[in-house]
Amino acid sequence: MDAGLLLLRLVVGLLIAGHGVQKVSHLLGGDGLAGGTEEFRRDGFRGGRLTAVAAGGSQIGAGLFLAAGLLTPLAATAAAGVMTVAGTVKWPQGLWVQHDGYEYPLVLVAVSAALALTGPGGWSLDRVLGLTPWPVWLSVAAITVGPLSGLLTRAALHRPPYVTEGVRRARAAD
Repeated sequence: MDAGLLLLRLVVGLLIAGHGVQKVSHLLGGDGLAGGTEEFRRDGFRGGRLTAVAAGGSQIGAGLFLAAGLLTPLAATAAAGVMTVAGTVKWPQGLWVQHDGYEYPLVLVAVSAALALTGPGGWSLDRVLGLTPWPVWLSVAAITVGPLSGLLTRAALHRPPYVTEGVRRARAAD
């Protein structure tokens, strides 16, 4: 079981971290911070550069901590939060990824929740540091607070479509 959890943590954690690296740099095929900023603006989010840095940093941190099995419930909370935001962006396209749907973010939220509930396994920094097992209430909080924080972030930072369209028209006129 420990080997399976390690494999799951490494693959999912490093993919989430890599996605964050792409948001803020040109590494791993990313469009740099300017590209990440434009992506958030295009998706209707306020904050531009700060939003891109916060999202990218959260993905990098959550992904690396998940991969290492370090502070797993907190890492799972952060990963589920940022991937919930991604899911809300893709929601209008439907579930399936071939139509740019929310299938992949949903899988990452589910895996984050599963890791919060199962723990990171024996081959983890949590175990080495004597932090496991985590209390059940913390795992339940992680799987609740993560997605809820993503939904609240979306509500706080997303512009209504008419505002987004007005901004686009104003930029096009410049």
